[in-house]
Amino acid sequence: MGASAARELARQGFHVLAGVRRDRDADAIRSTGIEPVILDITKSEQVEALAARVADDPRALHALVNNAGVQVNAPVEALPMAEWRRVFEVNLFGHIAVTQALLPELLRGRGRVINISSVGGKFAMATYGAYAGAKFALEAVSDSLRREVAPLGVQVVVVEPGGVRTEMATRGIATANHLAARMTPEQNERYGGLVQANNKLMASGTSSGLTADAAARVIAKAVTTRRPRTRYTAGRDAALIMRLGRMLSDRTLDRVLAANLRRHYPKGAVGGAGLHARLRPLRCGHR
Repeated sequence: MGASAARELARQGFHVLAGVRRDRDADAIRSTGIEPVILDITKSEQVEALAARVADDPRALHALVNNAGVQVNAPVEALPMAEWRRVFEVNLFGHIAVTQALLPELLRGRGRVINISSVGGKFAMATYGAYAGAKFALEAVSDSLRREVAPLGVQVVVVEPGGVRTEMATRGIATANHLAARMTPEQNERYGGLVQANNKLMASGTSSGLTADAAARVIAKAVTTRRPRTRYTAGRDAALIMRLGRMLSDRTLDRVLAANLRRHYPKGAVGGAGLHARLRPLRCGHR
């Protein structure tokens, strides 16, 4: 999605500094209007080098697009703390570091910050605790930053995609399977079917989701529109979930999401088709 956004913005006449982590990625994206920059947003020296490169350029910095991200799916109980920290380092703290480093230039040029969040930044499905937690936090930081810098002429926009046909979901499924293999037998009994169901749902949602080029056009709109909205959804699924979230109570939305996930469970798995029958007799409280 980031590569597609870089190409779309270059096509519209921008000079794009495209952050990449490896030389081979730089070679793949380098073209007219696109200058690759080696950038791991969790490494302060690389963030500082980017800031120096921008400061040395006589052209005003029009926009920063914070697009880097990793997807890690596992039940809250089973995700090691090191993985929680890694997700937040990439999906939240790295974006803050880059924003801090480039804000002086954005203020000088009265530019804008585009934070790529997710529908997961508003609604956290099962196994999305770490990913959605970082995206929820990014939404909050975006709101706070917008209110801080709007009087100074800098706009802050959030883009919230749903399913997008990129390699991120494929890598996310591989990571989920790797983490599931490290669960204890008890955890596997509790969550094994859930992980399998979620992987199937993720694969299905990605294959039918928005193309990277279509998502890039939404990002480009956020960059170029004279008076952008504070938030843009990307994809029909994102728009639908946002609408449902505003209309339904938490419990009703829980049931909708659970029903959607249940059809992907392996037969006989805990949480699958038999879950409702097992829960129905439950009673709480006193007569």
